[in-house]
Amino acid sequence: MRQQLATLHKMLLNTVRHDPVCRRLMTAPGVGPVVALTYRASIDQPQRFVHSRAVGAHAGLTPRRHQSGEIDYDGGISKSGDIMLRTMLYEAAQILMTQSRHWSWLKAWGMKVAKRRGMRRAIVAVARRLAVVLHRMWTDGTDFRWGNEPGTAAAAA
Repeated sequence: MRQQLATLHKMLLNTVRHDPVCRRLMTAPGVGPVVALTYRASIDQPQRFVHSRAVGAHAGLTPRRHQSGEIDYDGGISKSGDIMLRTMLYEAAQILMTQSRHWSWLKAWGMKVAKRRGMRRAIVAVARRLAVVLHRMWTDGTDFRWGNEPGTAAAAA
């Protein structure tokens, strides 16, 4: 079983190594080979989305709306959409927020959200924002920018 796992892992790494889109996506913090390949397979054609922010809704990471008469409030995340993509983005965001030692504008933004709303909600917010940034990186053909300079893929999200 371990030999089979090692063989599959090597195949995954070879696939990611020869794919320029996956290599570009892996420049983002928290995104590894599995997350990059899952994102690429789930989105498939980035031109399907007119706006990058629609990718968060596609993954089911946007808040649910409850509206009826005078009642209007936001609920938890909608969880509609691709469950594998949502899971991988959540794991990438969790790694970024808890284990990553490299500081980036995305982690700083997530820490501000965590201070206000708690760590679990911050991880979901970072996952949604990461989906948007990855889509923008893919369409623009740019790598992740660690600083928040104007005119970058990071600033556009």
